[in-house]
Amino acid sequence: MNSRANATGEAPYSYTLRDTRDADEHAACLTNWTQRYDQLSAGSFAGEFEEFCFGKVQLFREKLNQTVHQSGTAWPGSRTFAVPIVIEGTGWYNGQPYDSSSVLTLGGGDELDFRTPRRLEILACTAEADALNVHAQQVDHRNLEGELAGLKLTPVTPPRLEALGALLTTMMASLRAAPALLQHAYTRKAMEQAMFSALLDAVRTQEPSARPSCRTRQYVVSRAREYMQAHIDEPITVSDLCIELGVSRRTLQYSFQDVLDLNPVKFLRTLRLNAARRALKRAAASGRGTVTDVAGEWGFWHLSHFSADYKAMFGELPSETLRRSA
Repeated sequence: MNSRANATGEAPYSYTLRDTRDADEHAACLTNWTQRYDQLSAGSFAGEFEEFCFGKVQLFREKLNQTVHQSGTAWPGSRTFAVPIVIEGTGWYNGQPYDSSSVLTLGGGDELDFRTPRRLEILACTAEADALNVHAQQVDHRNLEGELAGLKLTPVTPPRLEALGALLTTMMASLRAAPALLQHAYTRKAMEQAMFSALLDAVRTQEPSARPSCRTRQYVVSRAREYMQAHIDEPITVSDLCIELGVSRRTLQYSFQDVLDLNPVKFLRTLRLNAARRALKRAAASGRGTVTDVAGEWGFWHLSHFSADYKAMFGELPSETLRRSA
C-alpha cells in the first residue's frame, strides 16, 4: 500500500499494486470488502491486483488466470460496476451468464456470487451509493438506484460499454504514471465527477428529455457565464454548473451548443487552460512548482492530454512556458 499524507496529516488517497500467487491472498486485496475466493480450475494461480482509493470512490483492476468462485460483500452503502477488459469464455454472475458484453453491478448489501471464466481481467469502480445517486439526481435528474433495483447485469450498448472501459483504463494508466496528482483536491473531484458521469452514461435506461426552448437555452448560458465569472479562479466543472443552475447535463449541452456553438466541456477546459498558464508563470517566478503540480491543481488528471491541449491552445508545451517564464 502506498499513500501520501496531506497538510492535515490525513492520506487523501491510497495506491496498491500486488502480484498474487494464491486465491486467498488475492481475495484479501480489495480494501474494505469481505471476500472469499475458491479456485475451481487446476493449475498454479497467478493474479494481479491494482487499486486507487480517493474521495468517495475505489477504482481497481483484477487479473486472474484461473476460474474462481467469488463470494462476499462490498462495503456498506456502496455501489459497484465492473467492466471486462480481457475475458476468455463465459462466467456466471448471480444466476446470469457473464461475458464480454456485460457490466455487472453490486449494491453494498448484496451478496457477491460470481464464477469467473478461466481468464479474466476486469476494471471496476466502487462508489458511495448516496454520493452517486445525488450526482445522478442533480446532474442528470435521474433516480439511479431506482433504475438499478433488482438488476445484477446492467443493460449497456456496445459503444457505451467501450466508452466506460476506455475511461476507466485511461484513469488507471494516468494515476499509475503520476499518483501524486491525487494530492490535489480538484483532481480528486474532477476524476470522481468524470467517473460518475461515465457510469451514468453507460447505464442509461431512460430516453433523454425534450430539447429546451430558445429562451431557456439563452438563460442557461447567461447564468452559466455569470457563475464562471464569479468563480474565475476555480476549476469549474460541468457538474458544478448543472448543480448551480439546476439543469441536466443534456440541457447544458444543448444550450451551449446552440447559443455559443461550443461544447460546454471544451469551453470550461479553455478557461482552465488559461488559468493553468497563469499558474505556470507564477510557479516560474517563485521557483516553486512543477507542471504536474499545476495540472493537478486545475483538475487535469491526464497529463499527456493536458500537454497536447495546452500546446494546441498556446503553441508551446507547459514545460516550455515554465522554463521560458523562469
